[in-house]
Amino acid sequence: MAHKKGQGSSRNGRDSKAQFRGVKVYGGEEVRAGNILVRQVGSVIHAGRYVGTGKDYTLFALIPGTVKYERKGRDRQKVTIIPVKPVAVAPAAPAAS
Repeated sequence: MAHKKGQGSSRNGRDSKAQFRGVKVYGGEEVRAGNILVRQVGSVIHAGRYVGTGKDYTLFALIPGTVKYERKGRDRQKVTIIPVKPVAVAPAAPAAS
């Protein structure tokens, strides 16, 4: 096998596909359930209320509403969804005595 560069050959003709990471939906924007909010490596931004986390740390909306980014302590950020209409919570069952 030749180790010298032949005529017209190219050594650097490879590249990887772009990852397209970052914030996809900004604060104050309306989202539908399932919309991707952030694509990230690791939990740079944490999931708040009504936000799900994918296995690759992608954050997505669980319900329709408005996106809100806020601080979580001194050095963390979290994203929450403010519902369009109040989410119905099932009434607690009466305690049996």
